[in-house]
Amino acid sequence: MVKTLLVSRDKASMAALKVAIEKNQVQTTWAQSGSDAIVKIAEGKFDLVVTDEDLGDMTGIEFIEKVVSKKPTANCAVVSSLSPSDFHEASEGLGILMQLPVRPGHRQAEKLLSQLRAILRLAEQAAAD
Repeated sequence: MVKTLLVSRDKASMAALKVAIEKNQVQTTWAQSGSDAIVKIAEGKFDLVVTDEDLGDMTGIEFIEKVVSKKPTANCAVVSSLSPSDFHEASEGLGILMQLPVRPGHRQAEKLLSQLRAILRLAEQAAAD
C-alpha cells in the first residue's frame, strides 16, 4: 500500500485531496507542522510527502529542503500559490514531483498518484535488475 504524509496546519485545505487519495487505496497520515512531519518521516517510511505552502514553523519549500537533505529520493509535492516560473525558481534542485494549487482536489490527486506510481514502478524495476 502506498503511504502518504500530508503536512498542513489546516486540515480543511487538503481535505478534498485526502479524500481523493484515499479512494485510490492510499494510506494517509497527517502532520500539523514541519517539525512534526520531520519526526514522522524519521520514524516511518512514506512513499509521498505533500506539504502546504505555509506550515507555521516554516514554508513548504523550506520543509522540503530539510526532507531532501536527509532523504534525497523522497517523492514530494508542494501546495503553492506562486506562478509556475516563480515556483520553479524557488524550488529548483529539490526534485519536487509536482506543484499543487491552493486547495488541491480530485484532478490533482489523480495526476499526482499517476506520476508517483510511474516512479515507484521504475524503482521496483531498477531494484529487480
